[in-house]
Amino acid sequence: MPEPVFGSEQAQSLVRQRSRIRIYEVVVWLAAVIAIFVLPSKMLILTEIAILALFAVSLDLVLGFAGIVSLGHTAFFGVGAYVAGLVARHYYAEPVVGLVVAGLSSGLLGYATSFLILRGSDLTRLMTTLGIALMLAEAANQLGWLTGGADGLSGFSLGPILGMFEFDLWGRNGYIYCLVVLFVSTMIARRIAFSPFGLSLKAIKANPVRAAMVGVPARRRIILVYTIAAIMAGFAGALLTQTTSFVSPDVLAFHRSADVLLVLVIGGTGYLYGGIFGAIAFTLLRDWLSVVTPQYWMFWIGLLLIILVLVGRNRLSNWIDFLPERLSRLKGMKP
Repeated sequence: MPEPVFGSEQAQSLVRQRSRIRIYEVVVWLAAVIAIFVLPSKMLILTEIAILALFAVSLDLVLGFAGIVSLGHTAFFGVGAYVAGLVARHYYAEPVVGLVVAGLSSGLLGYATSFLILRGSDLTRLMTTLGIALMLAEAANQLGWLTGGADGLSGFSLGPILGMFEFDLWGRNGYIYCLVVLFVSTMIARRIAFSPFGLSLKAIKANPVRAAMVGVPARRRIILVYTIAAIMAGFAGALLTQTTSFVSPDVLAFHRSADVLLVLVIGGTGYLYGGIFGAIAFTLLRDWLSVVTPQYWMFWIGLLLIILVLVGRNRLSNWIDFLPERLSRLKGMKP
């Protein structure tokens, strides 16, 4: 099948319009930088938000654009976490090296398992991805000589970032490190998503049969985006290990896959920043509810999920397009 051609002016205009930087994107990154100076006592929770946001953005690439629902995305997160810990403990303590190795390791796992998700329907994919994550969690629990088993992997320390920036007690450098990785990864994901490649993923999600008829190589594109998403999830897992100097089988637990899906339900899918907005809302809400009602905070999270389903995700996400559309209408009314 020949590659689809995006040479028409209409297609190029559509791609440019979709890839345009929005005001809320600038506000998000400015607020994240300003938080370094105005919230010095909240560095740990901000770091947690950044890691969860990166994890959610990686899942949004396959869920929001390719339409692949996964209950086992935590497999890549966990592999990245363990690889980063093993690299720091046995080989090299510089964090960026461990981050890259962890991401590549998760990417290899993503590539190897991507062929499995090409088979069957959404239900089959759900069970396949969940099964992979469960097998890895049990392997991490049993291979105590390598992973530390149920006690986790500890006894390692990280060197300065790029040999210059030490992880400080307050978590300031750790937050900046995670924020930089989140920003770079999101910009790469954004470039992928709002490109002809991303448009072809949307076509595959909408109607894979019709996409194949017009020349979109669905299998190759799904394998590629799934591998990229696995690399980003591995980065998130590595950041968790490097900022806490500890990793346990909890990084492969089912609740992490459930949490990241809930983050995307809250923030929305298909525009990447839903993972960031959802991570902020979910983390802050969970932190507040666990203090106010420590025994029932999961009840309130569940109630929020039900409300989102009843109200409708699309209604709540319309604010993203409201301001640009409003401005365009006003501009069109001018003489």
